[in-house]
Amino acid sequence: MSPWPYRTIIEPFRIKAVEEIPFLTEDARRAALDRAGHNLFKLFAEEVTIDLLTDSGTGAMSADQWAALMLGDESYAGSRSFRRFEAVVHRLTGVKHVFPVHQGRAAERILARTVLGPGKVVLNNTHFDTTRANVEQSGALAIDLPVASARDPEDTSPFKGDMDLDALDRAFEEYGDRVALVMITMTNNAAGGQPVSMANLAAVSDRCHQRGVPMFLDAARFAENAWFIHAREPGFDSWSLPDIARRMFDMADGFTMSAKKDGIVHIGGILATRDPVWADKFRNELILGEGFPTYGGLAGRDLEAMAVGLEEALDEGYLRYRARSIAYFAEGIEKAGIPVVHPPGGHAVYLDAGRFLSHIPKSALPGQALACALYLEGGIRGVEVGSFMFPGARLELVRLAVPRRTYTQAHIDYTIEVAERVVARAKDLRGYRIVKEPPFLRHFSAELAPL
Repeated sequence: MSPWPYRTIIEPFRIKAVEEIPFLTEDARRAALDRAGHNLFKLFAEEVTIDLLTDSGTGAMSADQWAALMLGDESYAGSRSFRRFEAVVHRLTGVKHVFPVHQGRAAERILARTVLGPGKVVLNNTHFDTTRANVEQSGALAIDLPVASARDPEDTSPFKGDMDLDALDRAFEEYGDRVALVMITMTNNAAGGQPVSMANLAAVSDRCHQRGVPMFLDAARFAENAWFIHAREPGFDSWSLPDIARRMFDMADGFTMSAKKDGIVHIGGILATRDPVWADKFRNELILGEGFPTYGGLAGRDLEAMAVGLEEALDEGYLRYRARSIAYFAEGIEKAGIPVVHPPGGHAVYLDAGRFLSHIPKSALPGQALACALYLEGGIRGVEVGSFMFPGARLELVRLAVPRRTYTQAHIDYTIEVAERVVARAKDLRGYRIVKEPPFLRHFSAELAPL
């Protein structure tokens, strides 16, 4: 398919159903934020005008996916919906042992409980929040090895999601047999939604296999990563997206996936492995916590919708639109006066709150200050990805994650206009302090207070 020849990037779909979105007064938004302890996760959905908190499970399913729901076989064991889902996963990934779960963190929990434990080490380009929490709750050590360019929001390198190969070699030498698993998160969410190159995947895979260490993918955004390889990496512009995706999976020993991202479903995930011994462990743990292996905590109709969504996510026209619309969003936010992470990723725009609010120290959570300001100004709900989410984080970011096939350009233009108004009063913004927090994943439920 030739590149889109027009300046206007149109949505490659028509809208069949609509849902009303709420518009609150500023006083109502302020009262809502106070009630929520200044934690945007604790707002009610009807208090949010444009919800960019996450792209997980918030996308719009296609007509084919809605139709597939009616084919759901709700048999407790051996359902035909599982076999259809399994066949799609086999075709896309080539990984033999496939287990459905209710969402990605369930796959991470099963993986952590069965093959990790005290003294073990997991190396990752960058662990995201639930991955790190599950690794650490098992007693294992989670270590991030991002490339240096990932630490510089202004660096325009095309594959800032890559793993630092020299750091990986040093980690293998330092931790030796303690390294139980290497994971590659693609795209690299905590590093600004940045993609991982095929060359880096191959180099990491080779090092792992030379040492007998399994390499897994966190494949939640596998399709978006495949698109960036197609668009940016020399030699892959003539490859089909399914072929690129299969090549990525062929390098791995297994994967976890939240299908709520590039599966474009409201619930669902996958855990898969090539190792029959690990498969037996996963199966036993899955039965304890998720359900029988042919439904894994999901209804048959969910498996049907997931099977369709996984294939739709690799449509070239859709992914071209997805990447270009995110780039348009990033360009608009930057023109409004808020610096962003470069280059734009595949699912979100990451605002550099540390640079934008340089008068607020890291200890006062500048990312949370910016996120709350966007909500108070125009009902925009994003999420802090900085010292609040990841204590000790190098960058203070706010992620505006765009749900798939949900919002139009007008919604994005409105969000950019809200950002312009926040810029106009940036010097008046103040930081936050944490009043109450849980031991893990504090950003989901902590309470804060403005300084």
